[in-house]
Amino acid sequence: MSARTVPAAELLVSQLQSYGVTHVFGTCGHTNIALLDALGRSPIEFVVARHEQAAAHAADGYARASGRPGVVLLHVGPGMMNAVTGVATAALDSVPLIAIAGDVPSYYRGRHPHQEVNLHADADQTAIYRPFVKRAWHLHRAEDLGRFTERAFATATAGRPGAVLLNVPMDLFSRRVPETLHPLPADQAPPALPPATAERIAARLAAAAQPLLYIGGGLNGRSDALLRLAEHLDIPVVHSLMAKGTVRDDHPLLLGMPGFWGLKTTNDYASGADVVLAVGTRFAETDASSWDPAHTWDFTSSALIQIDIDPAEIGRNYPVETGAVADAGEALRAIATGAEALPPVNRPDLRDRIAGARTELFADSRARGESDAYPLRPERILADLRDVLPADAVLVTDVGWNKNGVAQCYQLPPEGRFITPGGLSTMGFGPAAAVGVQLAEPERTVVALIGDGGMSAQLPAVPMAVERGAPVVFVVMNNRAHGTIADLEAAHFGTAYGCEFTGPDGEPYSPDFAALARACGADGYRIDAPGDLRIALAAALRARRPAVLDVPMVNEPVPTPGHWNIKDIYQGIFPDGRQT
Repeated sequence: MSARTVPAAELLVSQLQSYGVTHVFGTCGHTNIALLDALGRSPIEFVVARHEQAAAHAADGYARASGRPGVVLLHVGPGMMNAVTGVATAALDSVPLIAIAGDVPSYYRGRHPHQEVNLHADADQTAIYRPFVKRAWHLHRAEDLGRFTERAFATATAGRPGAVLLNVPMDLFSRRVPETLHPLPADQAPPALPPATAERIAARLAAAAQPLLYIGGGLNGRSDALLRLAEHLDIPVVHSLMAKGTVRDDHPLLLGMPGFWGLKTTNDYASGADVVLAVGTRFAETDASSWDPAHTWDFTSSALIQIDIDPAEIGRNYPVETGAVADAGEALRAIATGAEALPPVNRPDLRDRIAGARTELFADSRARGESDAYPLRPERILADLRDVLPADAVLVTDVGWNKNGVAQCYQLPPEGRFITPGGLSTMGFGPAAAVGVQLAEPERTVVALIGDGGMSAQLPAVPMAVERGAPVVFVVMNNRAHGTIADLEAAHFGTAYGCEFTGPDGEPYSPDFAALARACGADGYRIDAPGDLRIALAAALRARRPAVLDVPMVNEPVPTPGHWNIKDIYQGIFPDGRQT
């Protein structure tokens, strides 16, 4: 008796359901409406994004908040190319994301049918994604769709998570295939650290004069074993940008963030450490002061122990004494167990030094945040947010003051969460990603803290939030400029040409984002005086509706205690010692 057959699109939807997918983000196109039809007859919710970059960012935000893979549906050619920035953002931040793209009919491939990517090379739209996805599959037979879908989900979530592409010629969605589901592997046990290696690392840390624990986004919020290790051996902890919130900001052993925006105390301690255990971090340029040993990390006479699930990251930027491929959480559990078999260590005055530096950081920022200047100072905006938002609010930022300022000087409550684009540092991530976060966690308060540049880049996020009933509060830090870059240009070239927004009369210009919100069906608040922000925030939280707060802000640079090589370049100074 032959197996029952169904259209391949219907089989794909059944498989997505079996994997626990509840939301698919995307846009329609003639190459994917067969799949949309099947989705419409399922419990899976299709979230219309109006633009493919917004769809990818929303799926990314959903994945970060839920811990499950995000799924984004794309159309051929310009549709999937519009999503490149969003999918690459997820890829570089190790977020599991499955991009499903419709393609031209298989039997017209290479003839340049409507919207095919084919001009100076053979038709191959998957090649556009190959530099950053973990794997790209191009379907040649409808019968392979179930198997490729299983491989896509398994690959996106295994090892170092990331983005994948499943490219499907549109005619294959409509071909009938046997109704056979391909289950995911029952268990994908992460690699553990061998006990002997863990004990050797623990002993090395215990014997060090100035050891340091450096954690990255690979730890993904799992702090229990880390704190067991830190507290037993009295070792301070620093975190990368992506790991803010993994250890609560008021922990007595937390030094904070190193690098460009790190405290001098943090950078000095990192420079003087004799043994550094780095877990789940790639030593990004921002966290390493452009890898200049004079400022943050100096391993010329000290030891680096690096643990990462991706072997390509071990030793990429600094030589290692010990390198191990292992899951960050599993490795720290093994090392903590090894450390607890040793006598505890006490480092007199360490916690007092950390408390002094951290207290000064937050107190200074709070003092600047008391200013009644208008337009508001950025730290006034952060202070008002900290005072009004519930402790478990999720802050989703874009890039610029909103990201860097929060990472540096916003004291995140233990229950709170900070989500930001790290690897690609994508402007326009925040608005749509916040909608994805809100759909993943509908009961929590979600705030998109974004600049006017980022808001302008992703206006589709507001109608997306309205259509889904997602009560995201979009707080627009509006300095009428690409402020961070304007500051850099002004500091080094004496002008901010091309970075500030001006009208035809030469005066500063900005859209009325509050009016835009109302036009979309959301609530809109224009902040016209310093005290208005708290009032508007409280009103938006009570209403539990999508809302945009347009907050005029003075343009001032984020303090950068660390070093960024681009500033040397502007002055004609280069790492090889030559000067022009």
